[in-house]
Amino acid sequence: MNQSILVVEDDYLIALDIEAGLLAEGFSLAGVATSADEAISMALSTKPVLALMDIRLLGKRDGIDAAVELYRELGIRCIFTTAHGDRDLRLRAEAARPLGWVQKPYSIATLVAAIRDAFQELKKES
Repeated sequence: MNQSILVVEDDYLIALDIEAGLLAEGFSLAGVATSADEAISMALSTKPVLALMDIRLLGKRDGIDAAVELYRELGIRCIFTTAHGDRDLRLRAEAARPLGWVQKPYSIATLVAAIRDAFQELKKES
């Protein structure tokens, strides 16, 4: 199974930490996007199996918009990585069929555990 991950995060330092941590854990990255539109464009060309999706992004659309489009158009599921996980956001995000939520601030170990759980879920569903 292709296990490349698209990181969608508009905070440069957080994105760098995620990228370094995931590469150190042996994961393959499809890229790092800072906006919903960039995430969609990158996913179209790289075909990741999973997206790590922040909710607040640069531009007019947010991470939920991007996650829903990734799921509906490409079948790509996500893990939301956010400090903003209130009930209304979670309800809106259900259309993307997220594989998990990781609350900021988080450790790379927490993120890696969520990714491994997501890959197990995807394997069960295939």
